[in-house]
Amino acid sequence: MNSSNTFAIIACMSIVERTVGDVLRDWRRRRHFSQLDLALEAQVSARHLSFLETGRSHPSRDLLLRLADSLDVPLRERNAMLLAGGFAPVFPERPLSDPALAAAREAVALVLKGHEPYPALAIDRYWTLLAANQPVERLLTSVPAELLSPPANVLRICFHPDGLAPRILNRATLFPHMIERLQHEIHLTCDPKLETLRDELLSYPAMQSLPPRHVSSQAIVVPFQLQSDIGVVNFITTTTVFGTPVDVTLDELAIESFFPADAETAEHMRLLWQR
Repeated sequence: MNSSNTFAIIACMSIVERTVGDVLRDWRRRRHFSQLDLALEAQVSARHLSFLETGRSHPSRDLLLRLADSLDVPLRERNAMLLAGGFAPVFPERPLSDPALAAAREAVALVLKGHEPYPALAIDRYWTLLAANQPVERLLTSVPAELLSPPANVLRICFHPDGLAPRILNRATLFPHMIERLQHEIHLTCDPKLETLRDELLSYPAMQSLPPRHVSSQAIVVPFQLQSDIGVVNFITTTTVFGTPVDVTLDELAIESFFPADAETAEHMRLLWQR
């Protein structure tokens, strides 16, 4: 086993099995920070940081949060880091239906509705489908109910042979790109549930015999090309997230918006919307 694989396994061990110093060191290395880099960023002495990582000193809650902020640690993992340090979590995790998140829920609904007649959907960290506008629902009419039953997973819907995979025309290009995005999220979060999802997607037939990936040198994005009931639709996508959230649910929530990549797609979606 090479050293990079060994580190990846150690870094992804359950945080509760390690000291807070181990956790800090792992996140620092994942972010490619030296001790001096992190010390300067967090305004703490490099000597003190070294003592924290070796267990000779124990961080206060405020210092631990400051270090986590400097390392851009996701809120879910900040809570776990606090637990490793012997402190209670400070970032709540409430379902999107919670009354406390009413304003955020309304904002999501407005964005989804305002994007019609083009598709838009809201997902969490695990690509669970949280909400979608009507154009999404109309494009998914051929997908079996079992794939759409909550908690429906957007990546599973795309990759599964009974889902959209047979109708995605550029899957040889799109699917590896989506796996790379998922792998990037695994690197950022070290979340084993995302690793399990990645392994599931890689096991599907659509990923087993892909030709060599090719992206045109003139391409600026990887499109999403779908054979719909009214013709081929060609989209580009953008991702919207909440700014400076203090709730784990909102920190992990994203809105995927699909925009027509050509005039034909815009017309197809207009006709589909009028049905």
